[in-house]
Amino acid sequence: MLRHLVNGAVGGALATAAMSTVMVAGQRAGLMGDQPPKRIVRAILPGHPRKPKPGEGVLATVAHFAFGIGSGALFGALTRGRGRVPLGVLYGLAIWYASYAGWVPKLTTLPSAHRDRPGRQAVMAAGHVVYGLALANAVNRLDHRATETP
Repeated sequence: MLRHLVNGAVGGALATAAMSTVMVAGQRAGLMGDQPPKRIVRAILPGHPRKPKPGEGVLATVAHFAFGIGSGALFGALTRGRGRVPLGVLYGLAIWYASYAGWVPKLTTLPSAHRDRPGRQAVMAAGHVVYGLALANAVNRLDHRATETP
């Protein structure tokens, strides 16, 4: 069980890095506006929820990776290291849906997915697909390495 949690956490870190690449590409293409992790951290920090705050970029990166690592650990534990790629993709999309149709709009940081700018949600959905693909691949590879006999 611990091995699956750790492998999932490592996979979550790798998958978050892959997803972040999609998000940066979407921002450079002009589809994103502010990155959602930055908007979420901005809303949580003291002060006006929509005004930029010192250090929010670094905190957003840390929070994004912490969320991705935690979600990866949960995936590793739930699948016991045997999460197939389609399941990983569904898992990534479930995280996207629960976040952008659920708790993120409740923070009033971004509108719900169906009311947000289409480009941002397309990038975020694609990013979560990439997260799920990378997560499942990493967890499977890490589990395979751990069970190989020398």
